[in-house]
Amino acid sequence: MNIVNYLKEIDRIDTYKRYGKIQRVIGLMIESQGPEASIGDVCFIHTKSKSKILAEVVGFNEQKVLLMPYTVIKEIGPGCLVEATDQPLTVKVGRGLIGKVIDSVGNSLDGMTLPKGLTSYPTEQSPPNPLARPRILEPIQIGVRSIDTLLTIGKGQRVGIFAGSGVGKSTLLGMIARNSDADINVIALIGERGREVREFIEKDLGEEGLKRSIIVVATSDQPALMRIKGAYTATAISEYFRDQGYNVNLMMDSVTRVAMAQREIGLATGEPPTTKGYPPSVFAILPKLLERTGTSDKGTITAFYTVLVDGDDLNEPIADTVRGILDGHIVLDRKLAEQGQFPAINVLKSVSRVMPQITVPRDQQLAQVARSVLSTYEESYELIQIGAYKRGASKEIDQSILLHPKMINFLKQDVDEQVSREQALQQLENVIGGSVG
Repeated sequence: MNIVNYLKEIDRIDTYKRYGKIQRVIGLMIESQGPEASIGDVCFIHTKSKSKILAEVVGFNEQKVLLMPYTVIKEIGPGCLVEATDQPLTVKVGRGLIGKVIDSVGNSLDGMTLPKGLTSYPTEQSPPNPLARPRILEPIQIGVRSIDTLLTIGKGQRVGIFAGSGVGKSTLLGMIARNSDADINVIALIGERGREVREFIEKDLGEEGLKRSIIVVATSDQPALMRIKGAYTATAISEYFRDQGYNVNLMMDSVTRVAMAQREIGLATGEPPTTKGYPPSVFAILPKLLERTGTSDKGTITAFYTVLVDGDDLNEPIADTVRGILDGHIVLDRKLAEQGQFPAINVLKSVSRVMPQITVPRDQQLAQVARSVLSTYEESYELIQIGAYKRGASKEIDQSILLHPKMINFLKQDVDEQVSREQALQQLENVIGGSVG
């Protein structure tokens, strides 16, 4: 029976190799006459020095194939052969990858060969059927006190971390990776400075965090296609482990740079610039990428996407689009960071959309009182500072003045401080005291 199956498989194999020839190169784009290929297929470009460059079919212009390389274009000229593979990009995945740092196409960055026993897995997948997604009903411990109590995250929730540059996104991701009770972390560093990669691995993530993490790196100097593929590869690795029944944390820093890379590709292929220079394809790929994470009938992917907001403008196009797709957002505030509060989470501007479904009424009540204290103090801040407020005029303001210093102290957390969700809830109850009925 097996022999019959093998013979059928052999009959289906196309043994012909199809080639085309490069005709011109314009900027990021390579145009070739042939070969026969489909959008998303990987091709090899044979250079004059007999080496092969990996490229992907990104479009067509009349009868010509538009290719974009995964590496810097060198030694390519008119007449170079383009070999079709009839395959989309696949990466090697498996438990042997845990603790490794790889690039966007799955190659090890430390120069070591990857372990044996890994499985080939396509980087582009469809999101799960909406009716096959279980509801998010169980909280996941993040290990960050302010998030676990006031912005409780559920297993399989997708959250955006919105911040300007230098407000502590990478440090917060490192804390989550070390302290969360997920089984595996998949961390995608997209468009990062080369200097920051090792700094993140050794300083923010640390040895303990690396032991249960897989890191996908695409630095800012790499071609746009490599930066986009970094996001797809990290998501595919997360999906593989989710299908094995694991609870996975996917952390992508940052989705803004993925959008910028797609903008480069879109403009190079001739798309018109629309909102703030972003072509329509950017707003088409974001939901496709972000919807792939979440729950499935086998496991969960809890996803954290950092969004770099230009000039701290939370309403710029990418931030606005991502916020509409995800199940919650955490806003890091530069003003709080300047005041020495870390993590600089602005609790009042942040929200977890699934928190009411995954927490008990007592926890919700604690969070509500804490938010009320912070909100009342913020509204009355100027009156309090100039001495215009007289104690006893408002019970709510009196309570906020009394509890505010304790609340700020509660929201601060040292980078190396480990707090379980139960401990954090108990600490919040101690701060609020008899304020909860």
